[in-house]
Amino acid sequence: MKQQVEVKELKEGKYLIIDDEACIIKSISKSKPGKHGSAKARIEVIGLFDGQKRSFIGSVATKVYVPIVERKNAQVISIVGNIAQLMDMGDFSTFEIVIPDEYKEKVKEGEEVSYITALGKIKLDIRT
Repeated sequence: MKQQVEVKELKEGKYLIIDDEACIIKSISKSKPGKHGSAKARIEVIGLFDGQKRSFIGSVATKVYVPIVERKNAQVISIVGNIAQLMDMGDFSTFEIVIPDEYKEKVKEGEEVSYITALGKIKLDIRT
C-alpha cells in the first residue's frame, strides 16, 4: 500500500519509496528557486528492510510515493533454528520470519514482539 504526496510535504523520520524499496528519511535539504527554475530538494534515505543508503534529487513540486508502514505486535509461537513462527495479535494470522543474528537472544517462545510491515515485506522491530 502506498500513497502519493509532494516532496515539499516530506519530513525527516517519515518514509519514502525509492527503487521500489520502503526507506526512512534521514535528511532533507531544499534550495531556493532560481532565475530559471523551481526550488529543488535533496533527500537522503536508508532502506527500511535492506539498510542501503539512497538519495533522491528533484523539484519540491514533484509527486512521490510514500509507503504505508504499520507497526504491529505478534506472539512467538515456536522457534526452529533461525526461523520464528509468529501469530499477529490483531487478526490472529500466523506467518514465519527469519530472526536476525542481533535478535536471537531477545526472541523467546511465548513472548510478544513488535514488527514492521510495508510493501508486502515484514521485519522484526525490537527496541531495547
